Amino acid sequence: MLVGKQSWRFDSHPVIVSTGTVGGPFEGNGAIPEAFDLLHDDMWIGEKSFEKAQTMLVEGAVTTALKKASVKKEDVNFLLAGDLVNQLTPSSFAGRSLAIPYLGMFGACSTSMEGLALGSFLVNAGGAHQVVSVASSHNAATEKQFRYPTEYGGQKPPTAQWTATAAGAALVAKTGDGPIVTGATMGKVIDMGLSDPFNMGGAMAPAAADTIEAHFKEFNRGPDDYDLIVTGDLGQIGLPICRDLLKQKRYELGHDRFQDCGLMLYKENQPVIAGASGPGCSAVVTYGHLLNQVKSGQLNRLLVVATGALLSPLSFQQKESIPCIAHAVVIESQKGAH
Repeated sequence: MLVGKQSWRFDSHPVIVSTGTVGGPFEGNGAIPEAFDLLHDDMWIGEKSFEKAQTMLVEGAVTTALKKASVKKEDVNFLLAGDLVNQLTPSSFAGRSLAIPYLGMFGACSTSMEGLALGSFLVNAGGAHQVVSVASSHNAATEKQFRYPTEYGGQKPPTAQWTATAAGAALVAKTGDGPIVTGATMGKVIDMGLSDPFNMGGAMAPAAADTIEAHFKEFNRGPDDYDLIVTGDLGQIGLPICRDLLKQKRYELGHDRFQDCGLMLYKENQPVIAGASGPGCSAVVTYGHLLNQVKSGQLNRLLVVATGALLSPLSFQQKESIPCIAHAVVIESQKGAH
């Protein structure tokens, strides 16, 4: 199952049997509202804090995925969940109410594919029959923790991105109908010395390029082996940087085949500056938008490279640079898998 030094090939082809995607009002007015199973018209979601609202996003995504597959939560072996809030409290508090054996994980905005890769690993190795992987973010909760509360009204530079209020969950099982997970490449922590928390795309681009290059080498593949390669949330700044870095490695990735979830979620006239970000961004774009294209036959083989900036408010205050990570997962149509 190990391919090279940092990749896995899943020979038993774990199946994404169902997904659940939940978003907020800004996402409902975005470019792909049809990608969501549930959209809230209130950022508070009836709760007293944004963090509690994010917990509701997680619970909604998981319960939706289970309901669509007619699976009881008691029959799920593990819940793999992560977010951006201190100590993963939205994920953990959702785990408390869902009562599924829980594995909390932090990969920042790369958490969606970290969870899907590890969940698929468990199913492929016989360590679980069914797992749920979920990643979430909430714009106001994230802004309050990492930058300034939205009520402050601080002006942002052109490199800043908009944290999505969203949660995406995938139910992965040993058998069933749906897209399959056939491989994954787990990234290394890359730090090029950038320290600006308002330029996550630029900081994360080298990590994305490093993981994509490792994936191509270890699977003996190239850009032409994929119908689409999509990064997590590099945005307008990071995506061209990543493309240039890969070009230096002699990998040519055109605009039609190399895209970014952070540039798919919102409309051009929405004030998201350089694009979307957050663990929920790549989760809902992948599980709600791209998997529909796999199911419909528009895409046969997809490589999702979720990207994350591993900083904290404390590390920023201590003038540390920003270490970054990217994890890649291969998703294929059952009919076209090879």
